[in-house]
Amino acid sequence: MENTTICLLQYFFGIVLFVHITAADLSYSVPEEMRPGSIVGNAAKDLGLEVGKMIFRKHYCDIDQKTGDFVIRERIDREELCGEKISCILKFELVLENPLELHRISLLIQDVNDNFPIFPKDMIKLEITESAVKGARYRVNEAHDADIGQNTVQQYSLQNNEHFVLSVRDDTDGSKSIELVLDKELDREKEHDLIFVLIAIDGGNPQKSGTASIHVTVLDANDNAPIFSQAVFKASLPENSVVDTVVVTVSATDADEGVNGDVTYEFSRISDRAKKVFSLNNKSGEIKVTGPLDFESNAKYEMRIDAKDGYGLSSDCKVVIDVTDVNDNAPVIYMKSLMSPIPENVSPGTEVGIINVQDRDSETNGQVRCSIQQNVPFKLVPSIKNYYSLVTTGQLDRELVSDYNITISATDEGSPPLSSSKIVQLSVADINDNPPVFEEQSYSAYVSENNKPGSTLCSVSARDPDLRQNGTVIYSLLPGEVNGAPVSSYLSVNGDTGVIHAVRSFDYEQFRSFKVQVMARDNGSPPLSSNVTVSVFISDVNDNSPQILYPAPEGNSFMTELVPKAAHGGSLVSKVIAVDADSGQNAWLSYHIVKSTDPGLFTIGVHSGEIRTQRDISESDSMKQNLIVSVKDNGQPSLSATCSMYLLISDNLAEVPELKDISYDDKNSKLTSYLIIALVSVSTFFLTFIIIILGVRFCRRRKPRLLFDGAVAIPSAYLPPNYADVDGTGTLRSTYNYDAYLTTGSRTSDFKFVSSYNDNTLPADQTLRKSPSDFAEVFGDSLEPLEVGAVLV
Repeated sequence: MENTTICLLQYFFGIVLFVHITAADLSYSVPEEMRPGSIVGNAAKDLGLEVGKMIFRKHYCDIDQKTGDFVIRERIDREELCGEKISCILKFELVLENPLELHRISLLIQDVNDNFPIFPKDMIKLEITESAVKGARYRVNEAHDADIGQNTVQQYSLQNNEHFVLSVRDDTDGSKSIELVLDKELDREKEHDLIFVLIAIDGGNPQKSGTASIHVTVLDANDNAPIFSQAVFKASLPENSVVDTVVVTVSATDADEGVNGDVTYEFSRISDRAKKVFSLNNKSGEIKVTGPLDFESNAKYEMRIDAKDGYGLSSDCKVVIDVTDVNDNAPVIYMKSLMSPIPENVSPGTEVGIINVQDRDSETNGQVRCSIQQNVPFKLVPSIKNYYSLVTTGQLDRELVSDYNITISATDEGSPPLSSSKIVQLSVADINDNPPVFEEQSYSAYVSENNKPGSTLCSVSARDPDLRQNGTVIYSLLPGEVNGAPVSSYLSVNGDTGVIHAVRSFDYEQFRSFKVQVMARDNGSPPLSSNVTVSVFISDVNDNSPQILYPAPEGNSFMTELVPKAAHGGSLVSKVIAVDADSGQNAWLSYHIVKSTDPGLFTIGVHSGEIRTQRDISESDSMKQNLIVSVKDNGQPSLSATCSMYLLISDNLAEVPELKDISYDDKNSKLTSYLIIALVSVSTFFLTFIIIILGVRFCRRRKPRLLFDGAVAIPSAYLPPNYADVDGTGTLRSTYNYDAYLTTGSRTSDFKFVSSYNDNTLPADQTLRKSPSDFAEVFGDSLEPLEVGAVLV
């Protein structure tokens, strides 16, 4: 109970003996055998550091990341760690990140009196001749206590006996010489054997003791003890020495002869660790290697050897064995800190990891060079004492390389050198640094007019190499107008697929094409986007029938034309003028006479619409000729329109017997009467100016002459509403300005009514968008002023 109390007091009063803080070092002192979890001190407070930023974890100690306490992690046995060393210090390194700092912590392990003194043998046998004189000294091996300092053996005592007293003295090497001093001569006849106890007591608190029994056999006189050739034997051998290697041979001689001079050797003091690696030949004194040596574990061994003669006289010597280092440890690479994944936008020179390289060998064998493979954008920057910072050397791009396997190599400077490597895996984190990219620079969509609303026109596609939401593409239409209306009223786009749909039906005659902008935007923060132009082309459908401009449709006006009786075959009689609002082949018109009074008298140009005589007109031909003309387009299916053409074979109006018999509507009868009176007046006026007309014709004699001087009237008062060609491929190309010509039928004279038709002749709600020159391109020379006589009925 008393011993337990003393141990507890020593535990509580000796936990922290002192704390010493310098700019770079922190030292603690603790007794051995402390319980795991015991607090040594607060390293964060002592170093003035912030809790949670320290990287520390060692074999015996640890730092509490929450409190910063420096705590015992495992049981510490000073004797196991340091053996007989006076000072037992554990050294640790405390590493801080950002910025990188290194603090050294020294932990001094204090000895606790936890070992008993132990004699090499429980029984010490001495053989002493009875001739020994008073004061004779007999050496006894001292007890060994694994503790140090005050806790090691401090005193010896001898059990009371009548022949021997104990003599203890300190040697120069720090050991004690223990001798039994003969205080009273022996008498073999009285006592053949003597047995008593030798006690060794240490200086600990509480004290511990060990005993050995001394058995003295009284012999006849043996007055010479063995003597070693030297007091200390020293040897050195490399740590890679093989088993049975002879380390050193100790030698002692005895001046006695026979059994008294026969010397044997034995270890008188040797550590448990030395027993595992060395053996002693008790006859020859040869010390050999029996186990593996390790310079890093124990670089020096000390032991004592006794030499005894045949009757127990002995002496001892000291043997010191130094183990030399061999490059037998490859460098070890430790990853102290690693930032993974790394954002791909980190700037060059960013620290992403801390590496520590250690080599247990000493001197040049422990000097390490560290390198990294050259094909990665990283490098090692030396820091402090075998610490390296892993930093970036260039710009990272996750879309090119998303993961790096970095091989770090460490090579020492031993001979031969040893090396090791470690693979560090780093992932690159994605950032939104790539806008969506369309697969094509522009897109074209083709759709026929009169399409159904909701029909698919085309699809756009964009790719974004970023990850997850950074690479998710959303499509939308950019605001804009088409023909003054929002683009959203024409098209829509699927935000997920990029499919473009028509919102409504298109009309080619309104517009033939338009362009919209589609935007592809990712879901990053901030989002990135790109645009592409989509051109929509509307193709024509044959949905418009031909429109006949001349003669005017029935119900609007009634036209009758005069054909001279002297007209020869091939003479131009009249012309049917028609247009089609469609385009291309849908607007290619053809003209056909579907019904006529005399089928063999007149023919019509299939593409020109010109009505000509097939033969000379004879007296037997009917004066009244009625033609029904059909105008067809070239669409599929074809659309058509018809008109009636009324012809009178006569040289002048006076020859017409019954002009009123021509079929026409009752509502136009009054207009017809006025028209006849006007024509008669015009004829009179024409005769008055015939000479002027002949002069004009003479001046224009070089111009191409028409095929006939018959009666043709081409009006401009009627146009279909809102006719305007979109692309220039239709049949209607100009505003309609015509000059009308009338004649009495003479082939050598004509009369011209100058009637200029312009845009103002059309109703206000109608629009003509072409110039007169465009109209001439369609109809050619056939639209030159015609020498005709017209009768409006």
